[in-house]
Amino acid sequence: MNAERDLSPLTPGVVRALTDKLYEKRKVAALEIEKLVREFVAQNNTSQIKHVIQILSQEFALSQHPHSRKGGLIGLAACSIALGKDSGLYLKELIEPVLTCFNDADSRLRYYACEALYNIVKVARGSVLPHFNVLFDGLSKLAADPDPNVKSGSELLDRLLKDIVTESNQFDLVGFIPLLRERIYSNNQYARQFIISWILVLESVPDINLLDYLPEILDGLFQILGDNSKEIRKMCEVALGEFLKEIKKNPSSVKFAEMANILVIHCQATDDLIQLTAMCWMREFIQLAGRVMLPYSSGILTAVLPCLSYDDRKKNIKEVANVCNQSLMKLVIPEDDEMDEAKPSMTIPVEPTSEESLSKSEAVTTGESQLPHHGSNELDVTLNQPVFFPCSCERIQVTLNLDGIVQVLDYHLSDTSIGMMTRIAVLKWLYHLYIKTPRKMFRHTDSLFPILLRTLSDESDEVILKDLELLAEIASSPAGQTEEAHGPSDGSDVRPGPVELHVPARAGQLSSSSTKGLECSPSTPTMNSYFYKFMINLLKRFSSERKLLETRGAFIIRQLCLLLNAENIFHSMADILLREEDLKFASTMVHTLNTILLTSSELFQLRNQLKDLKTPESRNLFCCLYRSWCHNPVTTVSLCFLTQNYKHAYDLIQKFGDLEVTVDFLTEVDKLVQLIECPIFTYLRLQLLDVKNNPYLIKALYGLLMLLPQSSAFQLLSHRLQCVPNPELMQTTDSTKPSTSFKRTAASNIDYTELLQHFEKVQNKHLEARHQRAGRAEQLDRRVVL
Repeated sequence: MNAERDLSPLTPGVVRALTDKLYEKRKVAALEIEKLVREFVAQNNTSQIKHVIQILSQEFALSQHPHSRKGGLIGLAACSIALGKDSGLYLKELIEPVLTCFNDADSRLRYYACEALYNIVKVARGSVLPHFNVLFDGLSKLAADPDPNVKSGSELLDRLLKDIVTESNQFDLVGFIPLLRERIYSNNQYARQFIISWILVLESVPDINLLDYLPEILDGLFQILGDNSKEIRKMCEVALGEFLKEIKKNPSSVKFAEMANILVIHCQATDDLIQLTAMCWMREFIQLAGRVMLPYSSGILTAVLPCLSYDDRKKNIKEVANVCNQSLMKLVIPEDDEMDEAKPSMTIPVEPTSEESLSKSEAVTTGESQLPHHGSNELDVTLNQPVFFPCSCERIQVTLNLDGIVQVLDYHLSDTSIGMMTRIAVLKWLYHLYIKTPRKMFRHTDSLFPILLRTLSDESDEVILKDLELLAEIASSPAGQTEEAHGPSDGSDVRPGPVELHVPARAGQLSSSSTKGLECSPSTPTMNSYFYKFMINLLKRFSSERKLLETRGAFIIRQLCLLLNAENIFHSMADILLREEDLKFASTMVHTLNTILLTSSELFQLRNQLKDLKTPESRNLFCCLYRSWCHNPVTTVSLCFLTQNYKHAYDLIQKFGDLEVTVDFLTEVDKLVQLIECPIFTYLRLQLLDVKNNPYLIKALYGLLMLLPQSSAFQLLSHRLQCVPNPELMQTTDSTKPSTSFKRTAASNIDYTELLQHFEKVQNKHLEARHQRAGRAEQLDRRVVL
């Protein structure tokens, strides 16, 4: 600037005034520049105008000297005022040096830059829109400026620019979106406030359709929703609310698929407002988009299921999550079972890819201990983010991603930290899938079966009920009969199940003789290939977890009798227990089954069937039960009482003299006496009136009386027998009239001698087992003493 000739047409006086430290002198110089430029405009001397702008820019605004920079800024503003409407032709040259000064370390200089740009924009109006991105970029930085004067000046400029955008129809939204997407992730509160204010403005302009670009900024909006400032959170809520209203008005133009992943991630946010808002959006998306959301079901369930167990502190989130869950479930239809995923015509771009499936499989199969809690960011990445991929077309055939859904359901059911309502929802989902898509679901049964069996040990009765409903559906579904049930058709689909599922052969507590006929009971009309497996594994679970048998065994079996065929259940369990090696467990299990058979209202029909033994099926069932009931002598007698086989009951009681009479044995006899006094045996007590035709009934009861010590049960039975009329008629011969009882006809079809021999054989095994246990205990005691 030493050479004044280089700064012409500016006079030396103007140059000196521009660099003066006093604002008033710089203002005078600016007026001279404005006058000079007006003359050039009148002369249409564009080269001189450009030259003046270049001098002000290079020699002043971008100078190292602060006062020169201030002079350059006011000079450029003066040029813009002088140019008037023609300033649009020189906007690039006018704006760039001013924006550079936005980064100046001197706050006063940043303020002057803001003031200069305000004057430039005010003159140019709509002509500045082609330069909107650079202006927005500069303003977004000033919005976070620490100096209040600068911030105030930027707000004036911001309002002016918003007015220009609102009244113009030439705004380049496509070019602006990338910058908005970048700036929306700012962590500065003022910058966030600036961004939200602009989104609200753009949303209010009828000619600007910001909804088309919502997938680009939705994630950032949810990030801002978690800001510490209540004012910013409220502004963001309003913006999101406006977008949602627009989505409801025009659902056909919404890119639901591209935003599904964003919602899933934020539905798992730790911030309650973010989570509730995202969940509300998810609810609307599922209801508005329908089956378009099906390919994202696994991710949606990952986000929604944990929320179902929230307490009253998050009641709103829980309620919305429940609606999401129910709405999503309704989208699964029977036609999904008919679609073949292998056909290219049935696949869609939105369906998760094989890489995503592999990634998800790896995430789920790492085990419970390695999976993070559902609310953590890690889970967002491992389970959700790979699930979704943008889709450019939605009006196409959708395919249910069953593998992903089952893996998510399996994970949540396996996680012991998950709440009760979530576990119930998972079981309802599995049940729904088995009803709607049984053919595809049975490919996953081998992997699901073990966890469903473990769920029977759940603390909640409601969870166990839902689990039993599901297991009953698996055991009775016709689709299960057509499957080989030896494993999934595709090994990559599901995790290999534990050995608990497979039919044991000399494993656990079933003998080697059980190998034959385990796949299908030789005497039981099985419901499908999984029914008998279910019975085997249920008994194995009772055997390994005695507490479950004691506390929930009767409850589980009674519910199964309601859900399935009671005859099939008792037939198959008796068949399995016949080959049970653990004799103590067999005796306990038989006692449990017998108690259920005699006392449960659910088994009224089965008791009536056994009471008369009129059909070959009922006699076959009696023989099957009898052979297993032999594990427990007293239950065997009670079965004979139920079936009115009084002579055989008497024969059995006669054999009791050869058995080892223990306290447990006498306790069971005591319970049987109590049972005889119950309504279930009303018919038996009435038959005591017909002494002539029921002599062995009376003899059997007297046999029980002789077994009992002088106890309350002894007194009870003794008083009952004292009521029998004409006691002397008890002395009858074995020959009775053939027509007196149907039981004589029925008896001819059952080999009672063989049954009695079987009873003796089983009881001898029990005697040997007790002696072995006693011997082992004695040896252990000796070791302890030594």
